[in-house]
Amino acid sequence: MSVLPFVDEHGVVVDAGVEELWTRLVVKVGRSLSTGGGARYARVVGAVPRESGGVRPLGVGSEFPGFRVVRFVPGRELALEGRHRFSSYSLVFRVEELSDGRCRLRAETRAVFPGAAGRVYRALVIGSGGHAFAMRRMLAGYRHP
Repeated sequence: MSVLPFVDEHGVVVDAGVEELWTRLVVKVGRSLSTGGGARYARVVGAVPRESGGVRPLGVGSEFPGFRVVRFVPGRELALEGRHRFSSYSLVFRVEELSDGRCRLRAETRAVFPGAAGRVYRALVIGSGGHAFAMRRMLAGYRHP
């Protein structure tokens, strides 16, 4: 997928070292993307990939409804991409070690929303603040094991 337009970035400081935070990230991303609700939503919007599959444990080639792992740099970066009828998108998690034994976890979203339906979808998901709310809530979950 070519470089997509920037949508937003959110971050959280976590009281954990890189190894501990990376383990949390890999486990929680795999778990959260495997939910029944996510699979139903992926079917409704025509997401690709449609099902979980690919390599396990989590790594390049792992697939979840609506997302495929395209980059996996342990302790540093986890990049997901996907597409559906209204958008092509990427979600990149980056772990940054801080000097005091803590880490910063950042999540960057990039996406394109083609056509009239894409513009409506962007307004509903991004313009409403729903995406930002979901990202902040998700990242807050990484503060604790």
